[in-house]
Amino acid sequence: MKITVILCTYNRCQSLAKALESVAASEFKETVAWEVLVIDNNSKDQTREVVESFCQRYPGRFRYQMEARQGKSFALNTGIREAKGSILAFMDDDVIVAPTWLHNLTAPLDSSEWAGTGGRILAQKMFSVPEWLSLEGQYSLGGMLALFDLGERAEELKCPPYGTNMAFHKSVFEKYGGFRTDLGPAPGSEIRHEDTEFGNRLFAAGEHLWYDPSAVVYHAVPENRLTKQFFLRFWFDYGRAHIRENANRADIWGLPRWCFSIPMILMIPLPIKTTMWLLQREPKQRFFFKGAVWMMMGQIVELPRIWFEEKRRKNTASVQSGKVERQNVTPV
Repeated sequence: MKITVILCTYNRCQSLAKALESVAASEFKETVAWEVLVIDNNSKDQTREVVESFCQRYPGRFRYQMEARQGKSFALNTGIREAKGSILAFMDDDVIVAPTWLHNLTAPLDSSEWAGTGGRILAQKMFSVPEWLSLEGQYSLGGMLALFDLGERAEELKCPPYGTNMAFHKSVFEKYGGFRTDLGPAPGSEIRHEDTEFGNRLFAAGEHLWYDPSAVVYHAVPENRLTKQFFLRFWFDYGRAHIRENANRADIWGLPRWCFSIPMILMIPLPIKTTMWLLQREPKQRFFFKGAVWMMMGQIVELPRIWFEEKRRKNTASVQSGKVERQNVTPV
């Protein structure tokens, strides 16, 4: 098997059916072996029935796999482990892929020069953009709607691709590990960025990624996401994710790093961004800086939280290690 498409899904059987229909119509050479592996993240709707209907209609093309541990990163890592392909492509359950998407996305990986690729993510249909929302230029928030468009020119990526339109050699995961399970949507948490964290991990290791604008998927943009509340919540969680991505930094003079980081945020960037938000007259720029303030609030909340989580984890591990050592002591 050359290519495995990994699609993780949770309680979206209707949009899932449309996504599977689109990838089933992919235009590919008959000599290329490829499959679609659907990871059901413990759905309560008709997800399994939908996938099994595709397995029956396209024998050998679709596979179903259950992952009961809730959380997208758990599902993604299960897909990586169960995939038969040497190249892994990723799509979501709320997109429609172009007929040539899979071929165009994976073709650059015939060369070992590129560790991975990313393509364009466009909106499925036109929508009315609020006056306070910018989707292009310096103040663009299109990424929060999972839109990704770097133009018509194919070139090396300088930023990580998004999870609904990217592909990697499977060996990359064997070398650098899978997606972090403390990131990615999960019950009770909307912290995302499991995909971009992985891309940044590859950049930090010196790997190269390729952008192919001809690899196109069309992403749904629900009306309930075109609200200030959605974007501010996203900004806040983005701040939390940023702290998690850069966690486990050493203490300073025996004190937790957050004891220094929080005052620094409060004294310098937060007042600056707050001033820019309050004084800005242009609606799109004004909302952008308001979002930046919300992001910093997320960072302030997460800095001590993640330190205490790590401390609690180490204490638990130490207690468990002590129990094991006592159990292994042979009485005299």
